[in-house]
Amino acid sequence: MHGVVHLTVRSARLKYEMDFRRNITVIKGDSATGKTTLVDMINEYNLNGTDTGIELSCTCPCRVIAGSTWKEQLAGISGSLVFIDEGNRFVSSVDFAHAIRETDNYYVLVTRESLYALPYSVTEIYGIHSAGRYAYPEPVYHEMFRIYGDYDKLKEKIPDKLIAEDSNAGYEFFSVLLKNKGIVCESANGAGNIYEMIQNAELREHIMVVADGAAFGANMEKVYQVLLRKPGIQLYLPESFEWLILSSGALQDNEVKSILDDPSAYIESLDYFSWERYFTQLLISKTKDTYMKYSKTSLNPVYLQGRICGQIVSVLPGLLRKAIEQ
Repeated sequence: MHGVVHLTVRSARLKYEMDFRRNITVIKGDSATGKTTLVDMINEYNLNGTDTGIELSCTCPCRVIAGSTWKEQLAGISGSLVFIDEGNRFVSSVDFAHAIRETDNYYVLVTRESLYALPYSVTEIYGIHSAGRYAYPEPVYHEMFRIYGDYDKLKEKIPDKLIAEDSNAGYEFFSVLLKNKGIVCESANGAGNIYEMIQNAELREHIMVVADGAAFGANMEKVYQVLLRKPGIQLYLPESFEWLILSSGALQDNEVKSILDDPSAYIESLDYFSWERYFTQLLISKTKDTYMKYSKTSLNPVYLQGRICGQIVSVLPGLLRKAIEQ
C-alpha cells in the first residue's frame, strides 16, 4: 500500500477530514479532543452502515481492531487504514511491531504513550482540534495538526557541540566537516540515547542534535520537554542522512527528484517499515557501481569533498551551514 489516503467521516454534528501518508500515524492529545469519537464513528459505521447516520468516505477500506484477539483480527486485513484506540496496550509491544511489519496496511494509533518498538516519523504525530463550531445541526469540523510542528525553529547561535544520532556515515560526515571549527562532534550511538545526553548537558551549552526524523517519533516527547527547559538545544531532523544526500541534487537524477517530491507515491508500506530504510536503499541502488557508491557503515570520501560535498552542505539549515563554512 502506498500513496496518500484521504478520509472523511461525518455525522449530523461532527465531521473529520484527514490525510495519511505513511504506514504509521500517531494521534495524541488530552481527553475530550475527539480522538476516541473518531474511532467509535468508524467502528459504528463498519458494524451498522448508513443506518447509523454516519457517512464515511475513504480511498481504501477502514478497519478498527481492539482487544485480546487483535492478532486474529489483523490476520484478515489487507490494504486498509487500520485504527486502534487508546487503552489497547498491545500497541506498545514488540509483538505488535513484528506483526504489522509483515502487512501492507496503514495504521492510525490513538495513544498517549511513546511507542518505542515502532519507527514512526516525528512529522506524523498529530493532535485533533476543531476548525470551527457551528450551530446545531451543522457539523463541528475537526482536522489534524502536527504536535511538534515548531521543533525545527533553529536558534541564531552557532552550537558548541553537535550530537549525531548514528555512529556511521552521518556522524563521519559532520565530524570531518566540523573538525577544527571549534565545535565538538559526538555520536549518540542511537536515537534512544539522545534524551539522556541532552538531559545531562549544562544549561548554558548550545547543542545541535541531528537525527533521522523518519524514525524519531517515539523519542520526541521526552526530547521536546528538554528543549522547553534548555533553550540552547536545537533539533535538526531530516528524514535521514541518506535523504539529505538525495535532496541535495548531488546525484543529478530526475527520478530521484520525482520521488522526493511525493515519497508516499513510491514507498510501499509492506516493503519498507520506515521511510528511512527506503531512502537508504534508494541511495545505495542509485550509486551502485559508480564513483559515488554509498555505504552506510563507511562514508565514501567523495561525499566529503568538492561539488558533492558542497551541494549537501547547501541544503543544511542556515546555522549548521554557517558553522561548517566558517
